Amino acid sequence: MKRQRAYRYELDPKNTTRSLLFKHAGAARFAYNWSLARRIARFEANEGKEKFTNAVAEHKALVKAKQTDFPWMYEVSKCAVHEPLRDLDQAFKNFWARRKQGVGFPKFKKKFISKDSFRLYGSIITKGGHIQLPRLGTIRLKERPASFDGRIVSATVSRNADRWYVSLLVESEAEAPVVPVVGPVVGVDLGITIFATLSSGSEVIKTNGPKALAHELERLAILQRRHARKQKGSNNRRKSARRLARLHARVANVRRNHIHHFTTMLAKTKSVIVIEDLNVKGMSRNRRLARSVMDQGWGEVRRQLE
Repeated sequence: MKRQRAYRYELDPKNTTRSLLFKHAGAARFAYNWSLARRIARFEANEGKEKFTNAVAEHKALVKAKQTDFPWMYEVSKCAVHEPLRDLDQAFKNFWARRKQGVGFPKFKKKFISKDSFRLYGSIITKGGHIQLPRLGTIRLKERPASFDGRIVSATVSRNADRWYVSLLVESEAEAPVVPVVGPVVGVDLGITIFATLSSGSEVIKTNGPKALAHELERLAILQRRHARKQKGSNNRRKSARRLARLHARVANVRRNHIHHFTTMLAKTKSVIVIEDLNVKGMSRNRRLARSVMDQGWGEVRRQLE
């Protein structure tokens, strides 16, 4: 039986490699928008009575268009421009299945707004503190990759807060069944003031959360005011946007790190975990509690425990 796992690392590219990463992400975004425009035009021309083409047909059309209209696409890996067509194909299938419920077309991806990412297949090798990717060459990693047994299926490169990351999808043989944890039954009560209250019947333990956003609100307000004063379209505004993005990424990382430690501790020491069935989406509509509720990350806690 096969099992798939993902490993994510931060890249430390040189300036030339960084430019090539942007070029790959731009080509992936262009291919997605190009195919989306064609599909929408075909759908509207047929008044919605005929289904759209599949990813294979779009792939063949793009290969022909590359030879005459888009020769610059040969500067990037073919996977970077073909994989978005598969993603769009799935998005259009979802649209077709739910169109009668009022669901609209997939959205176009916009530069500086949509997330920069692309997926690669082929010869992907990790060695020491480096990774080798098709058409990108060898790139240094900011941490040494963990040792794993299996075959690297694909690599997804993405940019977040002006930092580049690579996620490796590794396929390997499934390990032996995990031995059940021997430990007490615990109930978890998530809160706002106290992050979580653990009750096992005989004892009650309270744990505090980092409140990552609350601790950075003052700094966030300063950066937002500075950003609002910058002229739209200027380089200074782009630099200001990167500072804001880095602060938001730091807040998310602090919150995610705490939740991972908390859920791992419970999974390794408790035999049964009982959690509340909270309506997080409904509670987030309360204008007095919304920020505190989202800052605690209740939804992510439940997802990881499940």
